[in-house]
Amino acid sequence: MTQSLTKPVGSLMDLIGNTPIVEIKHIDTGPCRLFIKLESQNPGGSIKDRIAVSMIEAAEREGWLKPGGTIIEATAGNTGLALALIGVLKGYKILLVVPDKMAREKVQHLRALGADVRITRSDVGKGHPEYYQDLAQRLAQSIPGGFYVNQFANPANPEAHFKTTGPEIWEQMDHDVDAVVVGVGSGGTLSGIGRYMRQVSPKTEMVLADPVGSILTHYVETGELIEAGSWTVEGIGEDFIPDNAEMGLVKKAYSISDRESMQCARELLLKEGILAGSSSGTLFGAALRYCREQTTPKRVVTFVCDTGAKYLSKVYNDFWLAEQGLAERPMHGDLRDLVARKMSEGGAVVVGPDDTLLSAYNRMRQADVSQLPVLQEGRLVGVLDESDILKGVDKEGVDRDARFKQPVKSVMTTKLRTLQAREPIEELLPIFERDEVALIIDGEEFVGVITRMDLINHLRLHPQAA
Repeated sequence: MTQSLTKPVGSLMDLIGNTPIVEIKHIDTGPCRLFIKLESQNPGGSIKDRIAVSMIEAAEREGWLKPGGTIIEATAGNTGLALALIGVLKGYKILLVVPDKMAREKVQHLRALGADVRITRSDVGKGHPEYYQDLAQRLAQSIPGGFYVNQFANPANPEAHFKTTGPEIWEQMDHDVDAVVVGVGSGGTLSGIGRYMRQVSPKTEMVLADPVGSILTHYVETGELIEAGSWTVEGIGEDFIPDNAEMGLVKKAYSISDRESMQCARELLLKEGILAGSSSGTLFGAALRYCREQTTPKRVVTFVCDTGAKYLSKVYNDFWLAEQGLAERPMHGDLRDLVARKMSEGGAVVVGPDDTLLSAYNRMRQADVSQLPVLQEGRLVGVLDESDILKGVDKEGVDRDARFKQPVKSVMTTKLRTLQAREPIEELLPIFERDEVALIIDGEEFVGVITRMDLINHLRLHPQAA
């Protein structure tokens, strides 16, 4: 089928909304048909473009935001990106407070847009001075011309979904929708679409996808508020009930673990070709559960909230998943459990003795490591760290232009202390007391490197090992 092309538009803002819907065809959805609305196709790459326009234009109409003003918001990323995009187009300054679990790609994107990004703690709750929402509100009060967007209580947030997202789904689905699966970050998507469906299609159920650790599923099921846990998924799940979240609209709620969310996002890419973010994995996981539980056919809609291109260093990074305990890995009770980047899996970053110091330096920078094992024909023959490179390039008697062309073997350390892979974790302590990294071998085969940070991360994930 040939689709008609859109005519040129005057601004990226004219391209927000009217996103396509695709049906899932290669994953088991039980007796149901599951459709995904690709909000990743918005100009800013997420569903939050819709509310950014709505909230900024409402603030302009009400006189809260004036030319030369500063847009200030607390955000897990996508709302900030959307506000920065619209703010740049409209000529405003942008100041965003973000929790420190936010993906690196999002922070880089925000700063490239000219936003002032303040990173704060993600392990504290509402009322703490470093809680991202409280910090943003204080900053807004201290900056002349500052407008605190407050997506969590701003009525223009759900209004955007009531006026655009809900009607689009209704038309695209030919006025036949049995359920819509959403997450709650600020509550706008749930409330806006839920209110719209309540008017046009009372049979449509609003289904909540919630990360394990969030309080929302428990609240839906019991009406009780509990203490929140922690979760890795960005953008959804809460430790409080946002003012904008009309939780009474939720018919059914599912708690989805971080591991299941990551697996579902990756399955969506592998089987359907859809590159989606971590919260989309949560929504997809909940939608699959809902669909597979049904005994009669239903038409179900959920979202790709944002593009997975913002999570390449996380969701789609096997080594990051392993470091976070979100990948299936066998446990042995010895040093093999601590090697995050194994040579046998292609994860270890190494260098050869005949490689140049420039090659070694570039690998260190790219992998963000300070030392490299030196391997020759699979055997460990040395180790190279930053101080070795510095000595090599600061060496007298070597032409300046030739210093980085020197071979690694000219400066590497060859007196090596190694540990066998099956030794107990306690053997690491003397290595770290000497301010060294642990070089792990299995027989004569190089396995990988263990750093202090690897040990700390292992103790975090497996406190019983301490």
